[in-house]
Amino acid sequence: MAQNTPESAELAHLLRTGPFHLALRCALTVRGLALTRVQHKLAQRGIKVGVTSLSYWQQGARRPQRPESLRAVRALEEVLDLPAHSLHRLLVPEGGARPEAERPAARSYRSLVAPAGALQQLFAELETPADGGVHTLGHHERVLIGPRRELSARTSQQVVRAHRDGVDRYVAIHRGDTGCVPSRVRVRAAENCRLGRVRGDAESGVVVAELLFDARLRAGDTHVFGYAFEDGSGGPSTEYVRGFSFAGGHYVLQVRFDEAALPVRCRRFAQVSAGAPRSGRHELTLSGTHRAVHLVEQSVRPGILGIDWDWG
Repeated sequence: MAQNTPESAELAHLLRTGPFHLALRCALTVRGLALTRVQHKLAQRGIKVGVTSLSYWQQGARRPQRPESLRAVRALEEVLDLPAHSLHRLLVPEGGARPEAERPAARSYRSLVAPAGALQQLFAELETPADGGVHTLGHHERVLIGPRRELSARTSQQVVRAHRDGVDRYVAIHRGDTGCVPSRVRVRAAENCRLGRVRGDAESGVVVAELLFDARLRAGDTHVFGYAFEDGSGGPSTEYVRGFSFAGGHYVLQVRFDEAALPVRCRRFAQVSAGAPRSGRHELTLSGTHRAVHLVEQSVRPGILGIDWDWG
């Protein structure tokens, strides 16, 4: 930690504040050591760690938690010429208790989805807590509007991280447009999950579905999975919104229109909560070839993002 460079200053800051993966990545950069070289130096100290594991640790895709992994972290401090305990303390606080993975700032889903009462009842039927134990790192959502101006289908590719141990499912929420018949909504589990229980509320047009993972996640583990809701039962659609309980994460929303039903105007917007004034309005241009508009949010805040449109 001797040189006085911007990189070493950043490393000193990250060793104080974390998170662990950024501190490790910065230390590797400052020391100029390839992962294969680090693996070799660890092996010389009797510590066996794969290059893949080291890569996952510095990407934040995995978090060293087992005793043998924590011993490897202590050895990493020597290899990277870091102060003793400087990486270790970012994983295990003073006193030795293993912390849960960092849980981002959150807002109650009740403030984001209307009607909240119907959703709360459906969650109760599934015996699902409001905080399902995961937060989203990335979400790519595609919405298809059909020839009758109806919400025909939507597909999701999602990346989540567990902030507590034992998480083995995700509860996806679908709210259809006016006239939606939940019994006609079909849920399809795609990659890395399978469909569990599905519940719907006829009055509100809300459907919730359990997506079951093949393994229980530990705090800090990530999971990639895909799913789809096939609807088409509701009346004309004029918007699509997505509520975010947790801060952070990357979100992409693409809305595609059937060639027989093209809107005359599309806009993106944001809301602090359901019923709050809409802000951040921005006109979106419909692409001629693909008949689609989209929004990209690099780091979402708790609240609501969406796209609305006008029919001619």
